[in-house]
Amino acid sequence: GRGKFKGKPTGKRNFSTPEEMAAGTSAKPRTFRREEEVEEESEESEVESEEEPEVFKKKGTQGVIEVENPNLAKAKGTKAKDVDVSEPTELSRREREELEKQRAHERYLKLQEQGKTEQARKDLERLAMIRQQRVEAAKKREEEKAGK
Repeated sequence: GRGKFKGKPTGKRNFSTPEEMAAGTSAKPRTFRREEEVEEESEESEVESEEEPEVFKKKGTQGVIEVENPNLAKAKGTKAKDVDVSEPTELSRREREELEKQRAHERYLKLQEQGKTEQARKDLERLAMIRQQRVEAAKKREEEKAGK
């Protein structure tokens, strides 16, 4: 058949005899975990015998070059009992900017109510002109009624 996939490795199977299984001397360990435990026990015995304990063996150049990843975020586990409620929490940049924006808007509205901003002055001038036009229009209507 085509392709690189090969079927089951049927030629590589090793079967244990019932006697080996009963004695516990089969060539292949029953589970991978048990094999790991055996290796760890042998490594621990080697570490205990040596004066300098080896830290975990690293693959490739990791054992040679020891560099911490600055981008790796280290999780800080803060517990509820350790939190100090009396300390004010520091706001993030976005939160601070949002608060400043709200305060500036409130300040602007307050000044506008007092009529101290340019937009408020223009609005008041426009309102005064409209009132004057309405008064003039009302006078004209009254003159026309009086004239009839």
